[in-house]
Amino acid sequence: MQSALRLQPALNLGTPPLRAARPHLKRSRELRTMAAKRVLVPIGNGSEDIESVTLVDVLRRAGAEVTLASVESGLEVTFARKVKVLADALIGDLSGQTFDLVALPGGMPGAERLRDSAELLVIMRKQKEEGRLLAAVCASPSVVLHHHGLIGDAPATAHPGFSGALSNQEAVQQRVVRSGTVITSRGPGTTLEFALRLVAELYDEKKALDVAGPMVVAAGWEKALE
Repeated sequence: MQSALRLQPALNLGTPPLRAARPHLKRSRELRTMAAKRVLVPIGNGSEDIESVTLVDVLRRAGAEVTLASVESGLEVTFARKVKVLADALIGDLSGQTFDLVALPGGMPGAERLRDSAELLVIMRKQKEEGRLLAAVCASPSVVLHHHGLIGDAPATAHPGFSGALSNQEAVQQRVVRSGTVITSRGPGTTLEFALRLVAELYDEKKALDVAGPMVVAAGWEKALE
């Protein structure tokens, strides 16, 4: 039996207890906490392994508070390549919450599982209506966002096997595309730069560069910031 992997934020083992004599540091810490960005990454059985984990990993490296949410009946989800993970929450338990970014991995039939989630659809529509960031990669720009009318005729991209269904074909060859508050990308091979672009959108380009540096990302990824 394969064991399930639970994606957890890294433990901070290097920060000493704050002393009363250093109130400025306490205030600085409070401000950083207040500025934390909330991100939702929904997953279902058949979601793409690389895309799902990369989104969570990179966004947490940037300091975002990422919730990995299952659209299935339980927390355990089996990805497309049979990797098992335990989500942080069920999508139904997140109703009414607000996120700075909702980012959808692709994969099949994972994208269809996301498409068919009524609870996720409510969250995505709220995200779009309130002008907050909505992102998708691989099959999901077409199978989920386009299907529900969340892209419209705006330029977007998707996996080559699904991009033909997009209404606007102008940018389907690009690796990362932003149209308003919707950001799309093509597949597992573009997900790292896609995730870094999302960091830049949530914070700024400097934050994205700071995250990319220690990861030794291949030169040229910065084109995703254009």
